[in-house]
Amino acid sequence: MDKREQFFSRGWCSFESDPDILRWVDFALPAARATLDDPAQEQWTRYQGTWFAGVNALPNDASGRLPAGPPLAGHVVDFIVSELDLPVFDWDRAQVSICYPGYPRPMDGETVGQHNFRKTRDAAHVDGLRGSGQPKRRFLEEGHAFVLGIPMVEASSDASPFVIWEGSHEIMRRAFVSVLGGIAAADWRKVDLTDVYQQARKHCFDQCSRVTVHARPGETYLAHRLSLHGVAPWGQAATAGPDGRMICYFRPDLTGPGAWLALP
Repeated sequence: MDKREQFFSRGWCSFESDPDILRWVDFALPAARATLDDPAQEQWTRYQGTWFAGVNALPNDASGRLPAGPPLAGHVVDFIVSELDLPVFDWDRAQVSICYPGYPRPMDGETVGQHNFRKTRDAAHVDGLRGSGQPKRRFLEEGHAFVLGIPMVEASSDASPFVIWEGSHEIMRRAFVSVLGGIAAADWRKVDLTDVYQQARKHCFDQCSRVTVHARPGETYLAHRLSLHGVAPWGQAATAGPDGRMICYFRPDLTGPGAWLALP
């Protein structure tokens, strides 16, 4: 199975070690480490210090470049440009996701059910759906083009790896189309997707294979924008250096809300 077939059938694919990615990591790693000391990013330290969420914390530009460093390039970028049929996009500021031993410890304001879901279901979610209100209802806030994971440091395969449910992207697509298909794309953000999303998520748990994805610096993995994915708890025997398990995630926005469901 080639990478295109794997990506569109399973909802993800991985890429071997790439010198262009390694060069990017060399320049990006100091900036990723510095986000931990940035007062503007303090809000992202959660779960009793076992996770730094670091959403859009990396100060890269629209080419993915850090000061004096190279633009984001390599085989995975070539694949994105040639195979995903995307409109032209700018790279967003990357998320700097860092997990530490003990993740996830209970967090203030989190219910027992929410914490158990994080531990037993890897906090499984589709990116771009945001919860609001009490009880929480979910709406489409952001339409991402894909999720690109770039490991920054060495960590063992059980150190809170990325988790994905293979084939979940098409289950989610069908579920969302069933609600949004007859509504103008400009109005999608007003539509409550909570019930259909929860039903589709349960279907994914029942029908799809749960796969953990481990990669080393220089390697990358790419997930479909509609895939159900999450982060596994820190394993009892997991190992990592002082940086913890650090991964940068890019999730550039699509131009025009309709592309979120219309694109392959």
